[in-house]
Amino acid sequence: QVQLVESGGGLVQAGGSLRLSCAASGGTFSTLILGWFRQAPGKEREFVAGIRWSVITDYADSVKGRFTVSRDNAKKAVYLQMNSLKPEDTAVYYCAAGRGSRVASQYDYWGQGTQVTVSS
Repeated sequence: QVQLVESGGGLVQAGGSLRLSCAASGGTFSTLILGWFRQAPGKEREFVAGIRWSVITDYADSVKGRFTVSRDNAKKAVYLQMNSLKPEDTAVYYCAAGRGSRVASQYDYWGQGTQVTVSS
């Protein structure tokens, strides 16, 4: 069983930056495939970024070049650095762990989510 807790969300102006963190407990962290998803009101949950091992990363086209995912296996943490934020990035952001891919159903464990609001 893996528990995930996100932090770092908040309110930021367009063009600003935020760094989300996700702390994990349980499981063998270094072997987990980790992902970030987001869900805006009235929309489906969508893939944002994923990381396996420490070097293989994947990004949604909408965030490529602006967001960076990273992990620290020693701290059992995964991060999402978000730069050049846009109002359309406003959503609840979730950390997830599981079998990978861009499909939410492939992830078995989820955090509670953290709100990111970008004002124009």
